[in-house]
Amino acid sequence: MAAGGFCKLPNGTVVVALNLPHGTAGVRVLVHAGNRARALTRLRNLGLWSVFLRGNTAPPTPDEVTAVLHHPDGLIWRTAPTEGTGLWRPIRALRSPAVQP
Repeated sequence: MAAGGFCKLPNGTVVVALNLPHGTAGVRVLVHAGNRARALTRLRNLGLWSVFLRGNTAPPTPDEVTAVLHHPDGLIWRTAPTEGTGLWRPIRALRSPAVQP
């Protein structure tokens, strides 16, 4: 289970933001999809089986929505979600063993 939230866009799609534990600081993951269920399915297809979204405690900020909409995959992450700094990276960089957040 992870803290997070979502926002619905004018075109009917959603952006889901999740804070996941990873290392000492954790990561913030953003997913752009047709609906909330599809966004979580995209993460589960990557092997993140224990990801659930309950409530809307930490919805994506406007800057985060812009970042995920401008990424071709629509699935990005960055470290230290509480600080709000850091570069957004594609999800394949998180799954790579060479990258340590």
